[in-house]
Amino acid sequence: MRAARHVSRVRQHHGRLRGDGELNIVPLIDMMVVLLFFLIFTAVFSRVSILELNLPSANAELPVLPQGLQLEVIVQDEFIEVADRHAGMLKHLPRVAAGHDLEGLGDYLRLVKTQYPGQQDASILLAPAISYDVLVQVMDAVRVYELPGSLGWARAELFPNISVGDAPT
Repeated sequence: MRAARHVSRVRQHHGRLRGDGELNIVPLIDMMVVLLFFLIFTAVFSRVSILELNLPSANAELPVLPQGLQLEVIVQDEFIEVADRHAGMLKHLPRVAAGHDLEGLGDYLRLVKTQYPGQQDASILLAPAISYDVLVQVMDAVRVYELPGSLGWARAELFPNISVGDAPT
């Protein structure tokens, strides 16, 4: 008798715990909405500093460019050339013992900037074997230069709009 009462109590208790078989997903949806709201608004406020490059696409056609200087810096293994797309080579800088002549490149580009103060665009064309480190150093030399006597703190802008491509063979 006692065992039968125990079995009936277990069945009642077990039936009460099982419920009617429905799954309540409202709390899950509420939590997901709050999480989505949080992620969207934190993504808006987190800013990353990125240097924008104008990389040519595989099928890109060159737009019609206005008359004037179209500066190209061609980096090969043994030299750097500064050229105008239409006029041809302007300056040839052979490789020095320490590597590419980035100081000479910066000095020459300062002269070019004095003649074309409104010019903002430059293309850097690389040979296939040029390392990423050399690319970054050349980009820095083309973008800015340090003002004399500034101990590396003051910089002036040269050609900040840089496009990167392959050097002609």
